[in-house]
Amino acid sequence: MKAGPSQEEVRQQNLGALLRHVHYDGPTSRAELATRLGLNRSTILGLVGDLTAAGLVREELPQETRRAGRPSLVVKPESTQVHVLAVDLGVERLAAALIGLGGVFLDRRECPWPSGHPQDPAQVVAVLAGFAREMLDGAPAGSSCIGIAVAVRGIVRHPDGLVGLTPNMGWRDLDFAGAFTERLRLGVPGLDVPVLVANDANLAALAEHRRGVGRGTRNLVYLNGEIGIGAGVIIEGELLRGARGYAGEVGHMTVNPYRGRPCGCGAHGCLEAEAGERALLEAAGRDATVTGAEAVRSVVTAADRGDITAREALHRVGDWLGIGIANLVNVFDPDLVILGGTLRDVFLGSAAQVRSRINTNALAAVREHLRLRVGELGADTVLIGAAELAFTEVLTNPLETLTRSASAT
Repeated sequence: MKAGPSQEEVRQQNLGALLRHVHYDGPTSRAELATRLGLNRSTILGLVGDLTAAGLVREELPQETRRAGRPSLVVKPESTQVHVLAVDLGVERLAAALIGLGGVFLDRRECPWPSGHPQDPAQVVAVLAGFAREMLDGAPAGSSCIGIAVAVRGIVRHPDGLVGLTPNMGWRDLDFAGAFTERLRLGVPGLDVPVLVANDANLAALAEHRRGVGRGTRNLVYLNGEIGIGAGVIIEGELLRGARGYAGEVGHMTVNPYRGRPCGCGAHGCLEAEAGERALLEAAGRDATVTGAEAVRSVVTAADRGDITAREALHRVGDWLGIGIANLVNVFDPDLVILGGTLRDVFLGSAAQVRSRINTNALAAVREHLRLRVGELGADTVLIGAAELAFTEVLTNPLETLTRSASAT
């Protein structure tokens, strides 16, 4: 018979659960924490004391209270003392941010892709290491960086983070985490924390699930659009990765096999070939080599102002997008589908067409309670998701992770 968890294991689980509540929800009273965790107040007092001693939380008086008597202290994350480095290798820019416990942005850097050699990984890691050095040098004295996570537009293997393919940068079978780690050791002496690499759509799904429009929803699909289309799928509160981490490559789901547009993957009629940025721009008579959020918004704006060609382009792309969403809804049965990146603007300009296709192609039972929403975290969605990935260990085993981080430095 398998033995139950020891008292120490239960304590570690409770420490992680308490820290997650404070990290996601912000200042929370001891009484509320006791209710949420189902623990008595003396146990909560001990857990808060342990996390305070470790420098992960602090207690303060609430900013305002209308109750008579002594106000209950609230527990707050130590945002300036415990932080992670989040990196986003975007289509148009490199971005990095120092994000404190609780999801607070402490510092950030970004720049266009390095000119001359935009596909050179060595140049990219050099720029990012420079960002890291600048931000960590400016961090509060005594603070700790406990993790680093990098978001990549491409196919990323789990759990080792090998970048199998980045269509827009031409990288194949690249150990980006290893290269970045080596450069950090040279540029930021003493920093020895794990570098995690993950797909951008998966991280965006994580961000919207924990801090955005998907909060409180345990089953959702996040669809992200840039030049390509990717998805992150949350099932029962957990990110769906697949056997090797490649789940969510819905941009290459075939929706128009017989007369479909050619796709960069070599097939025809893929979702991103029919509903991606280039399809929209070409249908609207625009230069499809000039992509990005502004180019997509210009088509939506033109359609709003009565441009017939722009309207027809949105109608066509919305049709294929609706078919793609209907397929995903039939497969995953989510409560919520979130549209982010440029798909946010496409959906806002073609919502009626998208919904019509879903009503036609999705099973009645699975669409009955389905909600469609646009992401609410904006341009920082992927950075926020990368930070959440980097915080995973400390939110699971708080004291052990801090001890390990302190011994490494």
